[in-house]
Amino acid sequence: MKKWICLLLAATLGLTSICSGQKNKKSLLWEISGNGLKESSYLLGTFHLLCEKDFELKPKVVSTLSKIKKFVTEIDYTDPKEMQAMAAAPKAEKTLTSQLSPDEATHLNEVLKSYGTTLAEMDTFNTQSLYSLLAKKAITCPATEVKMYEVELLRLALATGKKTGGLEKIAYQMDALAKSYDLKEAIRQLSAGDLYEKLTQKMIRAFKNEDLPELDKLLKDKRLMNDSQEYWMLTDRNQNWASDMPAMMQTESILFAVGAGHLMGEKGLIELLRAKGYTVKPVFQ
Repeated sequence: MKKWICLLLAATLGLTSICSGQKNKKSLLWEISGNGLKESSYLLGTFHLLCEKDFELKPKVVSTLSKIKKFVTEIDYTDPKEMQAMAAAPKAEKTLTSQLSPDEATHLNEVLKSYGTTLAEMDTFNTQSLYSLLAKKAITCPATEVKMYEVELLRLALATGKKTGGLEKIAYQMDALAKSYDLKEAIRQLSAGDLYEKLTQKMIRAFKNEDLPELDKLLKDKRLMNDSQEYWMLTDRNQNWASDMPAMMQTESILFAVGAGHLMGEKGLIELLRAKGYTVKPVFQ
């Protein structure tokens, strides 16, 4: 009877691990199968920037990469046009100073000093470039020791002859940032840099422990991401990706590596793919 109750709960709630003694295990890697797929594809939650001391490619991720035919990230880092667009993205059509009152400009300049720069140095860059300074402050190691998770995986994928691709264009990503963070909001976020740094260190610990629920909670902390920002940065893009992924997976097995914040929630990729009829389950080893 106890076994049947357990199986009923598992079937009803989608908790595939509660009857197998795996309820305390955690994973950032998920297998996508069923719904007519000839081969499984996989979904990996990443942490874009990490210090070398915190960076690790887990054996199960390396093993999964060896099995699939194509490695896909948010944008295609092997596309020269995309890389040119990324290089040009920080430049703005109008200066930051022209969008601020004198008092606001003075305040921003003081805030930027805590990031090792000034308004004069950043004046021709766009709002999204200001926001990127948060990541540089939160990742507390020299630039020479910073690892980009997707790029490290990409190197391994290319070295083993895998095809590569992207889920969206850099222009769409920049547009999502622009809709999420106007100049006033960017300044507010920069002013809360110490909070961002503390939360980021907690995020890194959760990521290393593969504690996706905790990581998701931290990433979506309302002090740093309001409902509108969550929609444009996560939900809208998730819906676009979930619409494109089925046709891609029908052709070949793929490892999709995207920011971990895109995985959980009613509008996260896991639930969006399940709603389309796929079985999406965690990979523990």
